[in-house]
Amino acid sequence: MALPTENVGSLPRPATLQAALHDYDAGKISRDQLTKEQDAACLDSIERMEATGAPIVSDGEQRASSFATYPLTDTLAGTGLAENLVADGQYFAVFADGHHRQLPRLTGGLFKYRTYAADYVKKAMSMAKKPLKQAVIAPSMLALLYPLDGIVDGYTRDQFLEDLCNECEKDIRGCFAAGAKRVSIDFTEGRLACRKDPNNPWTGRGMLAHFIELNNRVINRFTASERANIGIHTCPGGDCDSTHSADVDYADLLPSMFQMNAGYFLIQLASEKDKERVYKLLGQYSRQDANGVAQVCFIGVINPLNPRVETAEEVRDDLLLASQHIPKERLGSTDDCGFSPFSIDNKPKHGSPDVARDIAFLKITSRVKGTAMASQKLGMG
Repeated sequence: MALPTENVGSLPRPATLQAALHDYDAGKISRDQLTKEQDAACLDSIERMEATGAPIVSDGEQRASSFATYPLTDTLAGTGLAENLVADGQYFAVFADGHHRQLPRLTGGLFKYRTYAADYVKKAMSMAKKPLKQAVIAPSMLALLYPLDGIVDGYTRDQFLEDLCNECEKDIRGCFAAGAKRVSIDFTEGRLACRKDPNNPWTGRGMLAHFIELNNRVINRFTASERANIGIHTCPGGDCDSTHSADVDYADLLPSMFQMNAGYFLIQLASEKDKERVYKLLGQYSRQDANGVAQVCFIGVINPLNPRVETAEEVRDDLLLASQHIPKERLGSTDDCGFSPFSIDNKPKHGSPDVARDIAFLKITSRVKGTAMASQKLGMG
């Protein structure tokens, strides 16, 4: 069996789609007109990803406001915000270039998703010829909707967290029911939880253990055979070609992260300064038996923040080095992060979203080819 390879989730949205989102927020175009642009971007994403030779594809999150807010609002600017939420929530991340991304704030219960990722899968199924994956948001991220201090009137934190876990479980089950072969849970807040940023109050509160417990509350509701196809993605962020926690040592995160009983992990690595050190940590802390499922490490071999296209040979060599520390039966490849986790992203290092989009497919092609080369070297077909 060849080494598996899989994308994280998002692709850069075309400039035309980003313009349509702006016009929709401004009331200049209808929802139907926006949907038409989203449909075209999804079809193009799927067809171009299939053309790379990737064994599993996605719609590139072209319909989502962002990887974190898709259940809550139609657009990143807040159009179509779900009930019991207002726009003035806390920052979930402050990025190295100074920009930030903000979550809504919970004002009451019950908490319910406005949109489920299964809605995206259903539409993508009619466009795809290859198996589909879908990324979903972690309960640990959405836990930050609740104010850090105090309680929401008439709705305790415990009540909220129970409703949140129920919605996250429904989101994952819905994706599988709609036809997704794989579902990965975005956990970018994991690495950020190990950082103490004075500009971002939640990061100084030692919340990693709580995040792990909360995510396991959802993951443990699934059988071992289901969890084999449920993944966790970790990264230091990737937005507007900038990161939010690249200075956090993986040794502070990985021992806890692998306590989640997921079947596979998508791990940013191509942009790490000392890759082999992290490969060793992955081999040390990933589990052969995580409550009945072997944990597969998909190492990042592509850096979406750098316009340079990695060669297939570079991808091959990264995987061969990783295989010295991670059992080849539990090794795979991925991209460091989604290529544009937020719908509005001008990709400054790339020059434009359209250029970044073209580069993304070249990078994916290298990942697919390099993974096949490594598989052959490892005697895996």
